Amino acid sequence: MISYLEFEKPVAELEAKIAELRSAAGDDGDVDISKELSRLEKKSAALLAKTYSDLSPWQKTQVARHPSRPHFCDYVAMGFTDFIPLGGDRAYGDDQAIMGGLAKLGGRKVMLIGHEKGHDTESRIKHNFGMGKPEGYRKAIRLMEMADRFGLPVVTLVDTSGAFPGIEAEERGQAEAIARSTEACLALGVPLIAAVVGEGGSGGAVALASAERVLMFEHAVYSVISPEGCASILWRTAEKAPQAAEAMKMTAQDLEKLGVIDRIVPEPVGGAQRDPEGAVADLMQAIGEELDALSDIDPDSLRRQREERFLAIGRDLSQ
Repeated sequence: MISYLEFEKPVAELEAKIAELRSAAGDDGDVDISKELSRLEKKSAALLAKTYSDLSPWQKTQVARHPSRPHFCDYVAMGFTDFIPLGGDRAYGDDQAIMGGLAKLGGRKVMLIGHEKGHDTESRIKHNFGMGKPEGYRKAIRLMEMADRFGLPVVTLVDTSGAFPGIEAEERGQAEAIARSTEACLALGVPLIAAVVGEGGSGGAVALASAERVLMFEHAVYSVISPEGCASILWRTAEKAPQAAEAMKMTAQDLEKLGVIDRIVPEPVGGAQRDPEGAVADLMQAIGEELDALSDIDPDSLRRQREERFLAIGRDLSQ
């Protein structure tokens, strides 16, 4: 069953009529409603395409948070093969918000790391809604160092509202773990491809996205703070979140212009949540192309490319 967002209500109403007509046709086979059904389906498809062709930053934020968007486990199931999960930071425990392991992408061996939000109440609690704790980022560091040792490219899938801000996380060194994870990304001597597939929130996202190539889904968002958090600081009310989202330049389109990301991956009409398999296939193709382009670059050049890429962000905003 499709879960509709607030701005999708006109589409929801049309699709409800279509479902009602189909049901009526099943009850009474003597009535030919094929022409009316076809007309409504075309109208619905056109309305959906028009709606998604001109989303505001706040609407894109809502799409990026859609509970039916594919998450880490979906990408493992639909986009990778031979996944072998690796757990634990060898110091405290195994954080389920950040998952990783060995996998194959089109026959190429990679180290896959990413945030997992979960799909229902039980799994969301298990994965802490994708908010990583220090042991999660230390696990990511361990896996990146292992990949570097064995010459495996690293692929990260970023989808988090931010690192977990709880007291216990701070007690275990949350800020230090995020900083070390960011450092580990920058120090890799193997290719690192990061893809923002939903939300990319604050340091919790940067810790897995400090790559030489950063991809982003068409309707994903990437920002230093949530629109609600920004609005609460500037206007002391979260109700100004839509205005904050506009000002923050957090969409893929804005970030590509600013040089924060390198490539936008198109989503199926209506967002990745309407066609997860199609969205995953498109992302896998894009990641594969980027890995091919980086496969022959030596470690020192990769590190230098990564460093220069981040130092260049924001230097010339006139372009």
